Amino acid sequence: MRVLEIKDLCKDYPSFNLKNISFCVEEGHIMGFIGRNGAGKTTTIKSALNIVHPTSGEVSYFGRPLIGNEREIKRLVGYAGGAVDFYKRKKISDIVAVTKRFYENWSDAECEKYMRAFSIDPAKTPRELSEGMKVKLNLTLAMSHGAKLLILDEPTSGLDPVSREELLDTFVFLKERGVSILFSTHITSDLEKCADDITYIARGEQIASEPLSSFMDRCRAAGYGDTLENIMVHFEKEDIREKLAD
Repeated sequence: MRVLEIKDLCKDYPSFNLKNISFCVEEGHIMGFIGRNGAGKTTTIKSALNIVHPTSGEVSYFGRPLIGNEREIKRLVGYAGGAVDFYKRKKISDIVAVTKRFYENWSDAECEKYMRAFSIDPAKTPRELSEGMKVKLNLTLAMSHGAKLLILDEPTSGLDPVSREELLDTFVFLKERGVSILFSTHITSDLEKCADDITYIARGEQIASEPLSSFMDRCRAAGYGDTLENIMVHFEKEDIREKLAD
């Protein structure tokens, strides 16, 4: 089943245009979402969540269009970004108590499990947490209400290597339980460890969306490199060369 399907998504700004983005996230799959800064990843994610209103295109979740079903759909979707702002002086336990009111499927047991796994002290306040711990708190909130799809925008930003490995293990565990993940990141080596599929956008346009293995095979055969990082660097440098040559 396609838990998220985006068709011909466009968003026009005065200085940037997102053009005809189309991809889908399958049930129980991790979709890596890559592109350099300013490529349009966050615009795509915010448009898919109706945080910003797209100029055109269609977004559906679990076979239902987002428009007209937004409230029901968002109860099944968890979102976490890299940059997190909480009420800095409120105890984490109070933040959890407020958040859980919005979700009928909230699980205190799941929340406590992730709080323990991430070593989050509910008696602390967000201003006492490192940036990495704030990300872990955001993920805990996202994973505590029975979400069937997690949309993660740079979730490993600010985490140390050990914490990142722990999160990747968590993502694989959730995938095995049927949870789907759309995972935007600049740390492409993380995707090589856990992603099933890849979507790559550049300058607001979609370059590829396919299984990670076939994307890597095609790029290796074309001489673009044998890692996602090398492939991205090669592609972006080629584009710069073409611009400088004009």
